[in-house]
Amino acid sequence: MNKMTVRDVDVRGRRVLVRVDFNVPIAEGRVTDDTRIRATLPTLQYLLDQGAALIVMSHLGRPRKPDPAFSLKPVAERLSELLGRPVQMAPDCVGPEVEAMATALQPGQVLMLENLRFHPEEEKNDPEFARQLARLGDLCVNDAFGAAHRAHASVEAIARFIPVVAGFLMEKEIRYLSQALTNPGRPFVAILGGAKISDKIGVIESLLARADRVLIGGGMANTFLKAQGYEVGDSLVEEEALETARQLLARGGDRLWLPVDVVIADAFAPDAQARVVPIDQVPAGWRILDIGPQTVTRYAEEIRRAAFIVWNGPMGVFEFPRFAEGTFAIARAIADSGATSIVGGGDSVAAVHAAGVADRITHISTGGGASLEFLEGRTLPGIAVLADRP
Repeated sequence: MNKMTVRDVDVRGRRVLVRVDFNVPIAEGRVTDDTRIRATLPTLQYLLDQGAALIVMSHLGRPRKPDPAFSLKPVAERLSELLGRPVQMAPDCVGPEVEAMATALQPGQVLMLENLRFHPEEEKNDPEFARQLARLGDLCVNDAFGAAHRAHASVEAIARFIPVVAGFLMEKEIRYLSQALTNPGRPFVAILGGAKISDKIGVIESLLARADRVLIGGGMANTFLKAQGYEVGDSLVEEEALETARQLLARGGDRLWLPVDVVIADAFAPDAQARVVPIDQVPAGWRILDIGPQTVTRYAEEIRRAAFIVWNGPMGVFEFPRFAEGTFAIARAIADSGATSIVGGGDSVAAVHAAGVADRITHISTGGGASLEFLEGRTLPGIAVLADRP
């Protein structure tokens, strides 16, 4: 971590722009899951304690233009409750009125800008829009790891106008994910699930080069199994990725593990008829919806031996209780392992919470796409522009 953080700058009496990822679910005018807001509280509270005035900026959804349904006003209200102090709501994120509100801020006060994506210039990484944002503060703290892979104006172009340093959440994400790339404990076990191989080719290749074992589950396992010649019935398969799967299998050798048994269903439905079969006995018309108990046992044994674990993607359709056991069993095994563990991706994060083991995971990443791109070894725009330590 050779990037500057909030600890490296004097913020007393200064206006600090804080880029956060408050892209949270809202229903009936209230935030229904404040996990992402809570994740930034250490940074926000530290800045307030150090005597800064805060200007908080975020996106919410993909509105493309001003739309009351995507206003950050409910987020400002929830942030006010969590901080225990008023949070003013700006009518926009740029413009003379917003600049006047920012200029009037006193140390200890907080202003929430309106949704950045009400302006298409944000996603276009427009320098002029970034310059208008930069005028609001003296420096910028980026604590939005979930947006760090986006070259957007509030993430990348803003660094051309004012210094940008990492918040505590950004710092934590970089520290743990860097460990997976440069200095993981051994054995290093990677667990990958989710629907498609094509979404994760880069990260599979990267982890095959670094991990001692890569355990595959979820829909992507079906494509690997078909690439090996198994019949998978009506299971989800990426036909166009079969050759890629064969290449990955050849490259992975005995480091790349696939299910040995599966839970199959006669329909894609929560009340479907289900049974467990070996991978060579999936009948026509049925579909694979979870890994089976023998696979869970094999995978759990590898997880117990691990010193370092990365997990991204569920093992099956865990939204259906009948097909959730594989995912939950893996979550429990990781929690029980005692290894340094990193869980990323929305479904995997939801699974560790649903399994009741989130408090026993070393690091739960707040960035799905960002964490995957980081683990691929890509340079993330939002990290690249952070000020380097002298």
